[in-house]
Amino acid sequence: MKLTDDEKAMLDGKEGKTVQRAMDFLIRYGEALGAERLVDTNNVGGYLIATRDNYHKASGNFDTVFSFTGLDSTETLELPKVKAYSTQLETDMDLEYYELQGKDIEDYNRYRANEQYLANIGIHLMCTCTPYLVGNVPVKGEHCAWMESSAVVYINSVLGARTNCEGNASSTASMLTGKTPYWGFHTDEHRLGTHLIQVEHEVQGMMEWGLLGYFAGKAVGEKVPVFDGIRHIPRRDDLKQFGAATASSGGVEMYHIPGITADAKTVQEAFGGKKPLYTLQYGAAERRAAYEQLNMLGSNRDVDFVMFGCPHNSLEQTWEICKMLEGKHIKDGSSLWILMPRALKDTATRNGFTRIIEAAGGVIMSDTCPALGRIMPKGTKVMATNSAKQAHYLPSIMGIESWYGTTQECINAAITGRWEGELK
Repeated sequence: MKLTDDEKAMLDGKEGKTVQRAMDFLIRYGEALGAERLVDTNNVGGYLIATRDNYHKASGNFDTVFSFTGLDSTETLELPKVKAYSTQLETDMDLEYYELQGKDIEDYNRYRANEQYLANIGIHLMCTCTPYLVGNVPVKGEHCAWMESSAVVYINSVLGARTNCEGNASSTASMLTGKTPYWGFHTDEHRLGTHLIQVEHEVQGMMEWGLLGYFAGKAVGEKVPVFDGIRHIPRRDDLKQFGAATASSGGVEMYHIPGITADAKTVQEAFGGKKPLYTLQYGAAERRAAYEQLNMLGSNRDVDFVMFGCPHNSLEQTWEICKMLEGKHIKDGSSLWILMPRALKDTATRNGFTRIIEAAGGVIMSDTCPALGRIMPKGTKVMATNSAKQAHYLPSIMGIESWYGTTQECINAAITGRWEGELK
């Protein structure tokens, strides 16, 4: 790998042993991927949260935990202040609701100490899978190094930023060096479309975008789909849910909707003038198949848990829920959780959204989600959600049944305790 003078200096240890180790990791990582050089980045989204077990094994030393999980080192290295602008993504709990989430005071204290540790080394505690909703909005062409599949596909596609889906070690190393390997979605060639999907069924509304995304991810895997035939301009939240679905059923990190997403105005431009490898159709049959796959683990229609906010809710999504919920109450014995970034929850509270939701028997949570935190209301058996991503992951992670549908169908299930959703 060709190194610049500042990269050679870091590798030679001129900025300390920890930065040296981070640079050494990035070089080995990049060479394994076939990268010929590194590229500067000043926007890293990572995950530096110590699990309870790791924290105990390291005798309560965060440097020990993150030397291993973040720098591939069995030697304890003191992490200096980060060089790149760095964001902590979602975490494993919400301090305000730690008991409701099945955590104890030991978890609470660990998390508080972890937050302070991250703040001390300069990491911004956004603690959300949607940092682009609360201030971290990369511009077109900006080289980033982000984890979190739904965030990666969003900033690559909708914003036109450039990142691969990084892991703990690579993102931590990028935080400390301001570098990331130049390969994959950092390059023009890799961002070109591979599969053309002719959209023959009308796609409008978040549930429909989730179905299209779920179909596309299964169809193309880790390739780059290009969608032709979209007749309605999607909202930001539609694309947020859509991208999360493509990354969950497949491994999509970038897609093109010519004229809407950032990189291409036409189908031809999305493919760089080349022919697609495959052309697929999305019509009524494909739509129904996606819906049935997302609901295949639902048989019991007695719903006891309704969950919104995967990826984390925007203010607009929470406002829409409030309009459906105001003056009503969820069924006794059921739970309603709405996940949104903490920075937006303050505005939600000022707008009266928190009051409406709590009056109905629900809660607004932040910082985490059921799948990542492995958290649910005690005794949950059947969940309803408007998130294709959560419907895909949570049943297998937590051993529950799940229903996927519209926001209104999920609200109705919270109020009645029954799932009455259907594909119309």
